[in-house]
Amino acid sequence: MVLKVNLFCDNVYGKHVRNNMADELSKEVDWNEELETALLQECDFGSLRNICKGRPVPAKHRPNVWQICLQVQDKGDSLSSFDGFFDLPEQSTIREDCAQLVDKLGNEEEEKVSVVADLESMITYFSKSRVESYSSDNGWLNILQPLLALKLGKSETYNCFYALINKYIARDCQKNGKPFHLFRLLLQYHDPELCSFLDTKRITPDVYAQSWFRSLFASVCDLKVILNMWDVYLQSSDPFLSFFMALVILVNAREQLLEAEDKDKQFIVGLITSFPASLEAEDIEDFCSLAQYYASKTPQSFRRDFERPLFGTSLSQLKSGDEVGQQVSQMLCLPVSVSELLQSTDPAGGDMVRYFVVDCRPAEQYNSGHLPTAMHLDANLMLLNPEEFNTAIKALFSAQQQAILAGSAAGGEHLCFMGSGRDEEDQYVNMVVANFLQKHQQYVSMARGGYSALHSMLGEKVNSGLADHNGRSCIVCVPEMGSTSDVDSGEDIAHAHKVKHAGDSGESIFGRLSNVMKSKGSEMKEKLANYIKNDTETEERHASNTDKLGKRYRNMASVFTIGDEEEGEEGEFNDQSDDERREIVSLDTWLKKPDIIYSCQCRDLDNNGFLHPSYFLVTDTHLYILREIPKNKSMAMIQSRRALGTIVKITSKKRHPDLITFSYGSNEGSGIKITNKDRCLIPTAGETTKIVKQQIMKVLDALES
Repeated sequence: MVLKVNLFCDNVYGKHVRNNMADELSKEVDWNEELETALLQECDFGSLRNICKGRPVPAKHRPNVWQICLQVQDKGDSLSSFDGFFDLPEQSTIREDCAQLVDKLGNEEEEKVSVVADLESMITYFSKSRVESYSSDNGWLNILQPLLALKLGKSETYNCFYALINKYIARDCQKNGKPFHLFRLLLQYHDPELCSFLDTKRITPDVYAQSWFRSLFASVCDLKVILNMWDVYLQSSDPFLSFFMALVILVNAREQLLEAEDKDKQFIVGLITSFPASLEAEDIEDFCSLAQYYASKTPQSFRRDFERPLFGTSLSQLKSGDEVGQQVSQMLCLPVSVSELLQSTDPAGGDMVRYFVVDCRPAEQYNSGHLPTAMHLDANLMLLNPEEFNTAIKALFSAQQQAILAGSAAGGEHLCFMGSGRDEEDQYVNMVVANFLQKHQQYVSMARGGYSALHSMLGEKVNSGLADHNGRSCIVCVPEMGSTSDVDSGEDIAHAHKVKHAGDSGESIFGRLSNVMKSKGSEMKEKLANYIKNDTETEERHASNTDKLGKRYRNMASVFTIGDEEEGEEGEFNDQSDDERREIVSLDTWLKKPDIIYSCQCRDLDNNGFLHPSYFLVTDTHLYILREIPKNKSMAMIQSRRALGTIVKITSKKRHPDLITFSYGSNEGSGIKITNKDRCLIPTAGETTKIVKQQIMKVLDALES
């Protein structure tokens, strides 16, 4: 670089470059001197961070800087309470691994014995005091290696080691552990296509990131790289920074990974694990800055949700960690707290993530109270009218872009979907979110607790905090209203459909678009009501076992093949079973009944478009749908009891092959008359319909004989 500057020293450009370099060198000297002066005095963490500003520090100052960052300066000798017994079951492994590390470090022969003894003491005492077993791949020795480079005393080294693991190494970093479920959600949030690719290859984060998280990358990166990386890491004081470092590594290499689509799993895993090794010490400042940028573009709710369970130490935190671990493994996408949603609309929110809130509740719920900045998208449309659903999505994205361009509080790149907070309705919301993720939509999250949590958060301010809030039809104010409750009076109806327009132009645009969507939702609801209503004036005729129904199948095309569902047939959905009873039964007893040939879990779709957790059962002669009772899941309601001989058609929609419609009816002169239908979302649709078909044919063959 100096030679290049000298070539230009006689012209203006050369002088400009040289002056800039001189300024940079001067600034470097200034902050180094400032750091040195501060360290000679009582320097606290805040002062240190203001001086260093996230930069790697000079090697001579590193021991003091790290101890200040880890808050272990002037701490006593923790090892003094070690009993001196090297009697762990894995003691021989500890001693052997310590010796191998010291050999790798290249110490003088006379020093090796002493260093090995110190390492073994630290590992043994740590294992005993934490009641954690040692294993060669748990990262402890990898973490100690950079600490040995500081040339600290034995007790100071141990204190740094303990603090590093306690604050920065997430618990449960084992196969299928909590940290890896969380990291997958972060990857899906920022790069859903890459996440989907790795999911398809069955490459879970624990396969490649386990050693990264257990050792803060010390097991895979050069020592000089780690020293610089930990300089920045410790100044940030962010235990989640390793997650975003891993994220940067994957996102940076996405093209290489996607191009390896034809390669096997082992090749791709090897490719991923090799990426950190290519980092150089000079890259670290930019690398960490990029990781911090991704952290700033991520919902902050996950920190509050997972920091204590992953990095806490108290018994209560450990217990909550088990609960969170179970939750995070089942999460469809990153959760966002309603408090963060409310804060994001505050003009004083600064650079925090801005959300475009998509309220997926039924139209009547939305019209009875919603977040003023929320756009409505009726989740029911996804199954009941896919074309209308796709049209609504286009309108949604158009509204999002206009809100962003207008600088509205409603505008944000990040999509946050909101449901009611009630399981029976939010199944549809989950399907909508899954649909967006399948299309590799970036920045997808869900409001934790949905509208119910939002309503509770606002408390007494609910009327001013929500738009169009109507206490007489709000599902939180009047829980028994249910999802399909009607507004009582004409005045209430007018109020429910009124749209408040905000003062700025962006929110006015948003309000108009939201109004259009609500009107469209009402129109669609009317169409759907006409489509699925029960014809109560017509007496149903169910085929009995005395009818010779078998012959109707012999001279016509198979009606049991799963094909595209036809609309506009005579029979419509009916929430009444054969004998019109709603018997409550023990679910466990029914599932164990000897006459049950087949059973599976499913979701029963009712007339209002809601999915209910249910069980699908088949006997020699009948089909049953048992709907779970939400408040007592050990009990169920017999939702449908159908004679197999009355099934005249089994169909599905091409776009949703798991959504199966069973049509019931009889054979009349003009053809088959359909009188009833059941519709279920069945994960094992192929197997289920095959068994039902086989049983129907047995019934019909028995009748013919």
